[in-house]
Amino acid sequence: SFSLSCKYIFLLQSDEEFDELCFEFGLELDEITSEKEIISREQGDTKASGASDVILYKIDVPANRYDLLCLEGLVRGLQVFKNKLEAPQYKRVSPLSGEPQKLIITKETEAVRPHAVAAVLRNITFTQERYDSFIELQEKLHQNICRKRSLVAIGTHDLDTISGPFTYTAKPPGDISFKPLNQTKEYTATQLMSLYKTDSHLRHYLHIIEDKPVYPVIYDSNGVVLSMPPIINGDHSKISLKTKNVFIECTATDQTKAKTVLDMMVTMFSEYCELAYRKEKLSSKFINQKVGINESTEKIAQLLTRMCLLSQATGVGDEIEVEIPPTRSDVIHACDIMEDAAIAYGFNNITRTTPRTYTVANQFPLNKLTELLRQDLAAAGFTEALNFALCSQEDIADKLGKKISEMRAVHISNPKTAEFQVARTTLLPGLLKTIAANRKMPLPLKLFEISDVVLKDETKDVGARNSRRFCAVYYNKSPGFEVIHGLLDRTMQLLEVKPARGEGYHIQTADDSTYFPGRCADIFVRGKNVGRLGVLHPDVINRFELTMPCSALEMDIEPFL
Repeated sequence: SFSLSCKYIFLLQSDEEFDELCFEFGLELDEITSEKEIISREQGDTKASGASDVILYKIDVPANRYDLLCLEGLVRGLQVFKNKLEAPQYKRVSPLSGEPQKLIITKETEAVRPHAVAAVLRNITFTQERYDSFIELQEKLHQNICRKRSLVAIGTHDLDTISGPFTYTAKPPGDISFKPLNQTKEYTATQLMSLYKTDSHLRHYLHIIEDKPVYPVIYDSNGVVLSMPPIINGDHSKISLKTKNVFIECTATDQTKAKTVLDMMVTMFSEYCELAYRKEKLSSKFINQKVGINESTEKIAQLLTRMCLLSQATGVGDEIEVEIPPTRSDVIHACDIMEDAAIAYGFNNITRTTPRTYTVANQFPLNKLTELLRQDLAAAGFTEALNFALCSQEDIADKLGKKISEMRAVHISNPKTAEFQVARTTLLPGLLKTIAANRKMPLPLKLFEISDVVLKDETKDVGARNSRRFCAVYYNKSPGFEVIHGLLDRTMQLLEVKPARGEGYHIQTADDSTYFPGRCADIFVRGKNVGRLGVLHPDVINRFELTMPCSALEMDIEPFL
């Protein structure tokens, strides 16, 4: 969401009209407020004194509509929607003097950030508002499609202060030296990484390249450093209100996203930049059937044009040719075009009809079984816990006396903290950590959890599967194995499984490093091993910073469906 004050651009008479316009366009007017009101609400009236009381409109924008992330794009879209403006046609023009600029990419970049695209915006007139919007759009794209600069990093430069052709290469950090943005002296790349470790804004991006043997860098033909993506631009080429020609470069690990980001930066601030258009064809019958309306081919083409998708009937049956502009990277499939037709038609204008097919909804069987068990386990005197699905490697391996290499665990490729490195393969560590956090509570502590664990499974299309487990622990001055065994008997009674070999259930002695030797058993149901129970090994208890004996039970509940 973002804030703007654009209601008066459309000459609407009331906030309700603007709210209705946003709804018709597929947006949501979240709040009407002011900077003064926001500060007053968050920090008190004293802090709010002197703040602006200009009315702000806070609008929620769909995550895939990057063209609506700035005031220029939103206003243009709404004006086309209201038929106050024709859908713009973006055209690339060659510079009046000389050849187009070039960005040369060297093979050294393959080791760190292999892709780059660039464009030039010429003869721009920046006002303070336009300049602020330009910078704000970069930041929104960085946080959104660019995934905090990890996929794409945007650099903008005053073209009149540099000269092409430009070279995108990668060098050892000690070989890169320049004066970074808003600094007074030159630094090497190594020094910059140390300097920005305490910077509240830039320190979040250092991890992207700090462990790489070479750092990406862009030079002009005179050896002037434009930027060291994705960290910082050079001070030499910084843009200002006086900038007339802007050189935009996007370096990336994903070429498709780099092109999308460059398209957004260019189209939002230029009416004269041609980028890749594409055309799609679909039938008006398809749209009519999917939306639930009955409009002519020409009328549907008009509806799509209102959504900045220039459309016309081809004359071949009910076929419509739709031109997808570079601003609409969210249009991937015919269904996306159909959705825009529905928005332009107006969801409130679609006639309500009774579905031809009647279906009766049922609760998902696994969830139904889970809910039934939860109620009866709570009635048995156990308290339910709910823990994170992610945990550390140590939790599911070392602390349980096992090796991580033996676990069928799904690993997180770029974990933010040591606490969230893998998807849990067992519920037991979460319950033991819950007990450790509540050691001051009166004994005994009787906890249970019914949740999913994640296990590697090569037979699945994603390489892993969820498995619904039930786990319970009993923590007291004595192990209380009989309590856990009794809970197993009660659970089987609820599941209508009798204590017998063959078609019933029974337990059988087992060896497991997590449990005390001779105090561990496997649970067999109809001849299949579904879980394990026993007294935890003292080493396991100590590793979780506990001091009392503990018994545990963990079993798979999916076989009982």
